Amino acid sequence: MSQVEFKIVCIDVTAAEVDVLALKYAQGFHGADSKVAENIPEIARGFRLSPGTHATFPGDASFGPQHILFLGVEQLWKFDYSRIRQFGRDAVRIAAQTFPKARILGMTIHGVGYGLDEQEAFRAQLAGAFETIEAEQTGQLEQIWIVERNRDRAERLKAILSKVVPPPPPALMKAARARSIKISESIDAGLASQKKKHVFVAMPFSEEMEDVFEFGVKGPVNAAGLLCERVDMAVFTGDILERIKERIESASLVIADLTGSNPNVYLEVGYAWGCRRPTLLIARGHDDLKFDVRSHRCISYSSIRDLREQLRAELPHLTEKE
Repeated sequence: MSQVEFKIVCIDVTAAEVDVLALKYAQGFHGADSKVAENIPEIARGFRLSPGTHATFPGDASFGPQHILFLGVEQLWKFDYSRIRQFGRDAVRIAAQTFPKARILGMTIHGVGYGLDEQEAFRAQLAGAFETIEAEQTGQLEQIWIVERNRDRAERLKAILSKVVPPPPPALMKAARARSIKISESIDAGLASQKKKHVFVAMPFSEEMEDVFEFGVKGPVNAAGLLCERVDMAVFTGDILERIKERIESASLVIADLTGSNPNVYLEVGYAWGCRRPTLLIARGHDDLKFDVRSHRCISYSSIRDLREQLRAELPHLTEKE
């Protein structure tokens, strides 16, 4: 099997000094994809890239990447774990075929910007990349960089990567190569993700709520063995409501943070109740609660640490009923 090293590099994507930077085009530009596209003069307003196709562009003096590779994928709301796994597979294969002398390929993590479970999404992307590596379709690639500018997330990705690809002793590496052990076969992310139990989190996507989600909610949910998802209404277009309804209907539990009385969160709570999904209400104090939920049990938290500890105690009892 080809020896390709994975690295988590904490840097802005436009400054990553890679031979090829592979990005998605989800029938529109989002996040890092949009930031890079803004710096490519050849991409005009009417740019389109159908799913299953790709386009390449040269970098310039102000760019770290030497070449940009856009892969056309489905609309963002359809870009789930299985398609992220496919993206990881296709990005490595197409980059190696299109730029046969490339030694460093850069990618960003997908899914977390629009609410998928961070660990599951990253594992799916890694699994796809390993499928191409194991098929010996990597050309001269030596490294694959996962570029992430958020320092906290970069550290979390390093921890996930170390579990997927732990540094083995030399003797084990030799034995693995002799038996053609496939890492991709040990990762079910992107293959069985839709069958896994998940918690849907209803809360505003805002800077002040980001730490509440990352450290107060997601950690306890993952520790309980469930995927942790939410949907950002500001990112999705088109069938956003269908996406929200589908993930609520299939959720093992809905956690709703009512802090700030966000109307979208109340809408999601009402739909969860209508679907008879188990729902856990949380809020930083009870002052913001509207009259129609005050009669329901609500976890009141004073800090992120307080929320984390309360959810750790509460979740095992709620999810074991499913």
